[in-house]
Amino acid sequence: MRVLIIENEIYLAQSIASKLENLGYGCEIARSAAEAIKSEPAERIKEGDKDAHFDVVLLSSAFAGDDTQKIIHKFKDSVVILLITYISNDTVSIPIKAGASDYIQKPFMIEELVRKIKHFEEFRRLQTFIKTYQDYLNYHFKAVSALNFDFKRIKLPLLIKCNKMINADNFVFEYAKALNLSFKYVPLEPGTDVSAIAAANPHTLLYFSNFQILRQEAKNQIVELAAKRKLIVSSTNQNEETSLETLNIASDEKNFQIDEILTIDDYIKHIIVNYQDKYPDTELSKKLGISRKSLWEKRKKYDVVKKK
Repeated sequence: MRVLIIENEIYLAQSIASKLENLGYGCEIARSAAEAIKSEPAERIKEGDKDAHFDVVLLSSAFAGDDTQKIIHKFKDSVVILLITYISNDTVSIPIKAGASDYIQKPFMIEELVRKIKHFEEFRRLQTFIKTYQDYLNYHFKAVSALNFDFKRIKLPLLIKCNKMINADNFVFEYAKALNLSFKYVPLEPGTDVSAIAAANPHTLLYFSNFQILRQEAKNQIVELAAKRKLIVSSTNQNEETSLETLNIASDEKNFQIDEILTIDDYIKHIIVNYQDKYPDTELSKKLGISRKSLWEKRKKYDVVKKK
């Protein structure tokens, strides 16, 4: 982790740098606002410095207000911690509004500064993880039809019946996002200890998927739990009967997951629709193990038109 120390008290700056370097941080010192701006990533990249980014900027409050705000703006992608001698509107409130992350009052113990740095390091790491997972989920659910629900009117506990589990999963993620809720995702398996999961997450919405694979006794246990707390269960069994509020999410999409079993007709139709533009009929029929005449007959049967 790289740290830029912007401090005109050179002995203090060197002391901070020395202690941080002993803990494994890479440090640079800027003694003026002009020197700090030259250290700004865009300026250093122009000069060919490939390692231009600073994870943390320690900014002294000794600089004038305009210089402080310019520096904060220049290092908007870094964690900016203010080094202040006293707390006031000018030293704390205005810089925080301008984008600074936090402050620490002089004199301070290096351990306190390191604690703040590690806190923001973990915060940034979690932000990156959340963004990565959100991007993945958006991609994962891209093939699913858009939902059109007033989520605030949905009553829990809820049983979702669907022909594809991904549709129920998408609903729960969108429901949680719309109501700003966190939830515990539990893909059910025979032997899942529902009571232990509920006890470990007493205040969290529970989402149990694959309800259809459970024996009736295990299903009854979840229904009994639903009388005590909010939860959502999903099942691909369209004949599932419980006392829970029920929501049906149907889909005629032919995208499928690796753990789904399709009829032979559905599989052949899926292959024809998705690969007829990638392979000539001779090769496509060969891969399907049928003749070109049979391929033509399948298109007619499934009402699939080949684009010319």
